[in-house]
Amino acid sequence: MTRRLLLLLLAFLPLLPSCSTSGGGEIADNGPSVQARNAAILAEPRGDWYIGRRYFTNKVRYWGYLRKPGQLWDNAKLVVMDEVRGIRQPDRLHESPAGGGQAHGYDHNTEYRIWGSFTGMLVYDPNSDRELPCFAATRFEPVSRTPGFLFSPRDRYNPNYIPAREAKYQTPARM
Repeated sequence: MTRRLLLLLLAFLPLLPSCSTSGGGEIADNGPSVQARNAAILAEPRGDWYIGRRYFTNKVRYWGYLRKPGQLWDNAKLVVMDEVRGIRQPDRLHESPAGGGQAHGYDHNTEYRIWGSFTGMLVYDPNSDRELPCFAATRFEPVSRTPGFLFSPRDRYNPNYIPAREAKYQTPARM
C-alpha cells in the first residue's frame, strides 16, 4: 500500500503547481535584471545611429539585431548587412580560417553603434527560411564585447540554431 501511494505521488508530483520564490535565480522575463536593462536602454542618448547586436548562427547570412537608441530589444529587427551599398562587416573573415585564427562570427554578442540606413529591400536567407530587411552600414563602432543577455536571461545560445524567437516566422510558400 505504501509503495502504491509513493508511486502515485511521484506520478502526480510534476502536475502540481510550484510555489517557489525567485531567490534561486531570475525566472520571469520582467525580473529585476530585465527591468534594469530596459531602464538603461530607455535612458540612452538619442542620435542618428542604431544599436546593433551581432548574433552569429552557423550557415545563415543574417548579421544580427538592430534597434534605434531608446528602443527595447523586443522591438529590434533581425537584419542582413548589405556590403555592396555599405561597408564590410567587422567580422568579415573566412568561416574556417587556416592556422587557428579568428573566424567569421568571432564577434557574436558584441554590441555596436552602427551608422547607416535600411535599403528598403528584403533579402531571403534560405537557411533560416526568412525574408529579412537589408541594412547598409557606413560605420561600426564597438560598444561592448560582453553586453549581457539580449532578450531574456533565460535564453541559451547555440550557434547551430536560429534564435528561438525567430523560429516561429516562416517565409510564405514560393511558387
